[in-house]
Amino acid sequence: MFEKTIDAKIDKAVLCGLNSPALGGETASEDSLTELEALLETAGGMCVGTVLQNKATPDPKTFLGEGKVEEVRELVEATKAELVIFDNDLSPSQQRVLTEMLGVQVLDRSALILDIFAQRAHTSEGRLQVELAQYKYLLPRLTSMWKHLERQEGAIGTRGPGETQLETDRRLIRRKIDKLTAELREVCRVRSTQRQRREKNEVPVVAIVGYTNAGKSTLLNALTGADIPANNRLFDTLDTTTRTLELSDTCTVLISDTVGFISKLPHQLVEAFKATLEELEYADLLLHVIDVSNPGWQEQAQVVEHLITELGAWDKPRLEVFNKSDLVPGDILPHGEDVVTISARTGAGLEELRQALAKRLDKGMFQVKLAIPYDQGGLVDMLYREAKVDKVEYAQAIEVEALCTPKVLGRVKDYVTEGWTPPKEPWEE
Repeated sequence: MFEKTIDAKIDKAVLCGLNSPALGGETASEDSLTELEALLETAGGMCVGTVLQNKATPDPKTFLGEGKVEEVRELVEATKAELVIFDNDLSPSQQRVLTEMLGVQVLDRSALILDIFAQRAHTSEGRLQVELAQYKYLLPRLTSMWKHLERQEGAIGTRGPGETQLETDRRLIRRKIDKLTAELREVCRVRSTQRQRREKNEVPVVAIVGYTNAGKSTLLNALTGADIPANNRLFDTLDTTTRTLELSDTCTVLISDTVGFISKLPHQLVEAFKATLEELEYADLLLHVIDVSNPGWQEQAQVVEHLITELGAWDKPRLEVFNKSDLVPGDILPHGEDVVTISARTGAGLEELRQALAKRLDKGMFQVKLAIPYDQGGLVDMLYREAKVDKVEYAQAIEVEALCTPKVLGRVKDYVTEGWTPPKEPWEE
């Protein structure tokens, strides 16, 4: 239902939206229709017309109202469109009625985003999450796939097998949802084990978050030399990538790129991607990347902050990283204590960002050299587990170069030969 080969042909679509105060944050606007058009192009389609209806409340049956639906139908016929896509979420019954009235397939914003995620997910974990979201979206819409059940009750051919098949499909999908949920629970368990190992080694974790196409992957590439594809299109990165970033001789962190956020992100996707996005809750610092060249950056930043709160990471310290500063005319740019202005593409401001990261994350680690007696060889194993060991040589003693936390250093302080001096006792002052 969601997957399609975008190279075969370009689907022509009419985009519709309802601007209604009754919808609150889910209402449509000229800006959100422009974003919907960008989503359509990302999915491989082409916009051939737009309709924005202003209405106090949605029509329970047709969403737009029958008169406006008739206008949309005429536009569909005139442009030979194959799809009508709504910027708002539609109920299953509204989607079914609109499909019948317009004579073409009708999708809503959630379905379009799910289609894009299905195309872009490459790892097994990403596919699991997208598949789970798709099934959750599909389950309440099954009835519309069995239109013959809506014929007059008791008519020949409507009893027995049809209803049985519908219920069978529901059971199969619920079973599939349960299976995918269990598999994602295992993903969470593995992530939890990895996280405990990181915490044991006291390695700080930084999570990059931001609106889709804000430049998160470009920033990760610029900071770490990673080779993540970074294109100017929505949802270019779905699969989380983690790299090591050395901020100084004594501060090494793990930095992760995450899936981009967007307004009106389908709740099915938020739920499914919690296995990945829960990393935000356990990060030591969030880098909120904001496309300062976008006229709507403030609204986009609010969307991201709302989703961060929804994911339980509202209390995490963060740096606001205003990216694409090279595309902003003039010298008036955001500034403040927890603000860094950069251009990930040109490298401007990256050194200031590194310094800001080091200031917040350097936990007083020490780069030391040790000479450990052979009868204390167990300490070497401990260093491999709980420190960052750079070099080991076996001579008159076991000579080790390692990056140690104060806690680890306290256990090997008697064997330090370089890089750290024990503090003097009061009577030695």
